[in-house]
Amino acid sequence: MTSGTIRQCAVLAGGLGTRLGALTAALPKPLLPCGDRPFLAWLLRELSRYGVTDVVLLTGHLSDRVAEQVAAIQQTLPIKLTIAMSNEPSPAGTGGALWHARDLLDERFLLVNGDSLLDGNLGRLLADAATDGPDVTARLALRDLPDASRYGVVDWQDGRITAFRERPPAAAPGMINAGIYVMRRAILDSIQPECSLERDVLPGLAAQGAVRGSVIGGWFIDIGIPDDLARGQRELPLRLRRPALFLDRDGVINRDHAYVGHRERFDWTDTALDAIRTASDAGWHVFVVTNQSGVARGMYSEADVLALHAWMTGEVRRHGGTIDDLRYCPHHTEGSVAAYQRPCHWRKPAPGMLLDLIRVWNLAPANCVLIGDQPTDLAAAAAAGMPAQRFHGGDLCAMVREIVRGSPAALA
Repeated sequence: MTSGTIRQCAVLAGGLGTRLGALTAALPKPLLPCGDRPFLAWLLRELSRYGVTDVVLLTGHLSDRVAEQVAAIQQTLPIKLTIAMSNEPSPAGTGGALWHARDLLDERFLLVNGDSLLDGNLGRLLADAATDGPDVTARLALRDLPDASRYGVVDWQDGRITAFRERPPAAAPGMINAGIYVMRRAILDSIQPECSLERDVLPGLAAQGAVRGSVIGGWFIDIGIPDDLARGQRELPLRLRRPALFLDRDGVINRDHAYVGHRERFDWTDTALDAIRTASDAGWHVFVVTNQSGVARGMYSEADVLALHAWMTGEVRRHGGTIDDLRYCPHHTEGSVAAYQRPCHWRKPAPGMLLDLIRVWNLAPANCVLIGDQPTDLAAAAAAGMPAQRFHGGDLCAMVREIVRGSPAALA
């Protein structure tokens, strides 16, 4: 089965930004500040929530300024990303930017505009893309807008995009391309060194039945004009400091068969996947925090834990949700493996795992909730200053639904 996780994302960051006038004379659009960091830093932070670990910046205009900022942007990110650059030698269009990066691209990759951001559940897009066969070359995130007059619009039916059209009349509604794509490397067969994806490539592929679309709700910002840049600078930092759901693993999202270190013994609880998707749809972070003393006891390795968690998060994304980040503690004082035979401040009931996530993701503990099945889980939450609920089995999704509905911090 195709994983719901796509590790690579190419970011279109080479536009001239002419509609912003003097603001982009010395600074490319993706580097314009929004709050305490460039717009690009917020965009990469969001992509990392959905499993992206490898970024290719498609640069052109003022590429040297982008290169100067890469290290500083990496320091702002809660998850380490590998960032490479592909610089077009002269303006080549959105398709040409991909063509120049052709030697860097994976078989499947995300492509996003570097000047727009959709604060919606991209797990829905990844889930749909995981069902696409090899005949689908590209899948687009779509937005249904009451006024689409700034954008080109698409025609679509039953998930298939049939045509790309020019901007509608003023104040007319329309379905727009949100600037987020899942692509197969085969798209390069349709791309020239200088071309536009929107005008020259995607319409032809749509006519062949090779383009699909997924409607994704949520808050959308395109900083291409001064008014929307100002709105982004006001709203973006607030939107993306979101509430968070912390989940224990064994006994909450999977049945506790004792020392579950391999996929073969992993058994989802009945509504766990739905619960995670519900939190993702509501705009919440989802984190997993789990004691894994099976490593210290020699029952499985840390590599086994990492492999299991990679599969687990891929399955969550295939189901339309995401796990933003995970922490586990492999230590135990009664372990048989010397390297792990010690006390650890990450092992619940100590709060180390929770505090680390709070720190790197800039969370407010009062806007976080932990669900666990053991008193040690609740004690860790209390020590971290966050509320908690104990899961006694049953419908985890119903519990999560009430949490996200009842919190004043939940996003609209």
